[in-house]
Amino acid sequence: MRNRSAFGWGELVVGIALVVLGIFTFARPSSALTGIVFVYGLLAAVTGIADIAFYVKIERHTGFGPVVSLITGILSILAGVLLLFNPGAVKWTMALLFPLWFITHCISRLTHLPVIRLTAGSGYYYCTLIVNILGLILGFVMIVNPALSLFSVSYVIGIYLLLAGIDHLVLAVSSIGKRG
Repeated sequence: MRNRSAFGWGELVVGIALVVLGIFTFARPSSALTGIVFVYGLLAAVTGIADIAFYVKIERHTGFGPVVSLITGILSILAGVLLLFNPGAVKWTMALLFPLWFITHCISRLTHLPVIRLTAGSGYYYCTLIVNILGLILGFVMIVNPALSLFSVSYVIGIYLLLAGIDHLVLAVSSIGKRG
């Protein structure tokens, strides 16, 4: 039996954190805009680092990496830094940056689909496809209707965090998460 690489454990940790944060967001929706900003910023930065790590891992194995993954990783880190060091910008961030983060992160994951199908199989391929199409829809709904976004952002974010967490957990136990 092969030992797991740090990459698989990293996906597991990110997945668990996303699921826990999603559940917390549903349990305390008013806290999503105030007290949990720091955690969202930290999570955005960690997700960005995971995207960049995916880029590096694929580049090492194939000789080229999905540039979209690198770009969305950088954007996620920037979103995280903004939330960590300027918590007063939450309303602006929720109305603009989170939908953009959802959209860019989902596009990044969708660009990974051919590699995922080859390395992790059809099950994870379809899970990633469904989760990220739903994430794109949520992101676009938040951009098209910012007022709705501000009123329902906690629930939208909670749904997305749960879906993204499940996506990361499936990746952690798939064959791509186990490879070194």
